[in-house]
Amino acid sequence: IFIYMFIATLFTITWKQPRCPSRAKWIKKMWYLYTKEYYSAIRNDEIRPFVTTWMELEGIMLSEISQREKVK
Repeated sequence: IFIYMFIATLFTITWKQPRCPSRAKWIKKMWYLYTKEYYSAIRNDEIRPFVTTWMELEGIMLSEISQREKVK
C-alpha cells in the first residue's frame, strides 16, 4: 500500500508542475545564451553583427517586460 501512495504522490507533484518556464527562467536562459555568444565572439577577436543585434533585442525585451510589470 505504501508504494502505491508514494507513486500517487509523485504523479500528483509531477502533474501540477507548470509546462512553460517562468519568465525569470526564460530571461536567465536568454542571458546565458547572449553571454556565451558575446564572449565567443570576443575570444575570436571579432564582434559579429548578430551579437550586436542580439544585444539591442535583449535590451528592448527587458525594458518591455519591466514596463509590463510596473503597470501591474
